[in-house]
Amino acid sequence: MERRRAWPPATCDRPSLVLLLAYSSNPNAAPHGTCHIAPRAVTSMALTHQLHVLAALDRAKTQRYHLLAAVIAGTGFFAGAYNLYAVSLVNSLLSRVYFADSAAGPPDAAAAASLNASMYRGTLVGHLFFGWLGDAIGRRRAYGLALALVAACSAASGLSFGHTAKAVVATLCFFRFWLGVGAGGGYPLSAAIMAEYASKRKRGSFLAAVHATQGVAIAACNAVVLVVSAVVTGAEADYMWRVILVTGVVPATVALYLRTKLPETARHTALVAGDPKTAAADMSRVLCATIQEQEPSVSVDSVDDKWGLFSVRFMRSHGLHILATSSAWFLLDLTYYSQSILQKDLLSKLGWVSASPAVATTTMDAVEEVSRLARAQALIALCGAVPGYVVSVFLIDVVGRRRLQVAGFMAMTLSMLALATLYEHWASHDVAGFMALYNVAFFFANAGPNTTTFVAPAELFPARLRCTCHGVAAAAGRAGAVLGSFGFYPRKGAGGENAAGIGARNELFVLAGTNFLGMLMTLFVPETSGASLEVISKEIVYEAVDIAGYN
Repeated sequence: MERRRAWPPATCDRPSLVLLLAYSSNPNAAPHGTCHIAPRAVTSMALTHQLHVLAALDRAKTQRYHLLAAVIAGTGFFAGAYNLYAVSLVNSLLSRVYFADSAAGPPDAAAAASLNASMYRGTLVGHLFFGWLGDAIGRRRAYGLALALVAACSAASGLSFGHTAKAVVATLCFFRFWLGVGAGGGYPLSAAIMAEYASKRKRGSFLAAVHATQGVAIAACNAVVLVVSAVVTGAEADYMWRVILVTGVVPATVALYLRTKLPETARHTALVAGDPKTAAADMSRVLCATIQEQEPSVSVDSVDDKWGLFSVRFMRSHGLHILATSSAWFLLDLTYYSQSILQKDLLSKLGWVSASPAVATTTMDAVEEVSRLARAQALIALCGAVPGYVVSVFLIDVVGRRRLQVAGFMAMTLSMLALATLYEHWASHDVAGFMALYNVAFFFANAGPNTTTFVAPAELFPARLRCTCHGVAAAAGRAGAVLGSFGFYPRKGAGGENAAGIGARNELFVLAGTNFLGMLMTLFVPETSGASLEVISKEIVYEAVDIAGYN
């Protein structure tokens, strides 16, 4: 094939490329400079050939802009994860600062439940609203609004004041709800940004790396708690929780600034806004190459691709995909978030935290208590969660999304069954073994479904509905998190200790069942490794497979 090269400006360190676009209504006539794979059935919803600007992105070797996109999406996702996780540590401090005296207001468990519920409701709203907004006004603009909301509400959360405990908690719930809206918006937007900038060969690894910042955020939040607890005393606990929350402003602000370094994704500009020339101009600067798009003989706007999320056409093409991805995410989060209830019992048996709030109040101050909790959770994260995230980055494009998700759910099912069947033995005679198997479950959760349920919705759906559908799947996952957190919510025992509502052993059997169902639903999620987003979503019939300089 003939390759036409043009030399770039002095600012570029590599030859540029002139890429010409040509559409054809005849699927046998490929544009100049391209060949095509076996055709799919031609439908009125599909373009005949892939835009060359998108093909160039698909074929590009890993470059600086890939890393920049990963940092932008990852930093924003980090900010949301940090703020969502911080509540679990702050609840302990709020309990000791404002509810040590039972006459001060509502029980501390009720205050913690209210705070958690506010975050979950806000996050669910954020998934849906910012998912829709990302498709409506563009990923970059919507991401900026979400990050600004996270930064503003992080600062406001730390400044939540009041004359009574009820007033403080009510103010904090208000700001954490809106922070949850912004953090929830980060899921579909960061996923879409990274998916649409990445090459098709490394797209899974980059998406997994963005999601892995969740594990980094958990470790960072625990590190902040340990640093702050080293310099404050028990009498200053009211300042400590404020510092923890306000620190969440930093990553959100950094991400808000970094997003100005890249333009809107080419896929939104070309396929949603219908402006392939602007997309080519933007990507020319990003790729350090000259990409020229000719006027297509069939305009993007004239293609019958305006059907929406609730249309019959969508249900025929993607109904099973949205059901499978949403169900898998729901079942995963049902398991993932309910395990936190077991965590406190496990840590108390190991002697890392106090089993009873009453005992903790008399034996240690608030700062020491939250410091010990942070150390224990940091150890769990570093032993199970973080290694799982790392493994997912390296395996997702090698093993494939579906195989990784099936293997993860299968390992989680077997781990939960082993824990439940021999629960009395583990709890009474081999707590260390219980901890090891518990971390195995967390490892496979993060190496498999916790990552792949984030990746799949960013790849399966058309560009104009990508953020919306990802938001729907994420919202289903958040509903599972709510059910997992409150469906097994602990109730107070006679000694003040927390006990699972149906018992820890029965809970483990239930979770094994949900993991098995998640494995079954995964079978309906198609494999997306190594394919163009436009081919996966059926937006094109032929994929350009030879773009000069990008093989």
